[in-house]
Amino acid sequence: MATDGPSLESLSATLSRVELKFESINIQFEELDETAARLSDRLEKHRNTLDQQVHEDQVLSTLETNLFVTYAMDTLRRCHSVVLGKLPDLAPSLPTVASVLHRKARNRQVRLAWESALQDLGLSSTDITALCTLFVMHGCRAEYFGPAQRQHYVGKVEVLIRRVVTNPALRDGLLRAVQVVEVGSAGTVMSETLEQ
Repeated sequence: MATDGPSLESLSATLSRVELKFESINIQFEELDETAARLSDRLEKHRNTLDQQVHEDQVLSTLETNLFVTYAMDTLRRCHSVVLGKLPDLAPSLPTVASVLHRKARNRQVRLAWESALQDLGLSSTDITALCTLFVMHGCRAEYFGPAQRQHYVGKVEVLIRRVVTNPALRDGLLRAVQVVEVGSAGTVMSETLEQ
């Protein structure tokens, strides 16, 4: 008697292969679920960090932002002026702080003048990076406070910076910027973490 369909053994073997493939696929799905869960946790942590940074940025009032950006601008201007004083022959080709920062990477003379200017003013490259970052982030919204407007805050601004600014590099850079603008050069700034 001839059989028209597959034999029982053939069906059993096919069923076993299908079950093995199904188990393999099931294991891959479980691994993907675990990976997705880990990725979701990492993204959640990253989102929380970004939310915290946004909150810290929003904590600064308009007055504080204006005051801090003003000190950053005046300090960067002072650095630029010192560099131009050291390189009067290059002054026409260095009209802005940005041009000095750009040229110092390629021009040894500009780099040495920049480093000397920072040293003369008691600043570091970390201070400049923090001040430039502050200016880029808030400069377009800030209103410049002239010396007359700043007089209301002289003596209080350092306390304000220590209280409001949580980033240590920015805090130290702003404290030095205040000293550069008000005194002419920055002295030693004690970080709040070192004071405690």
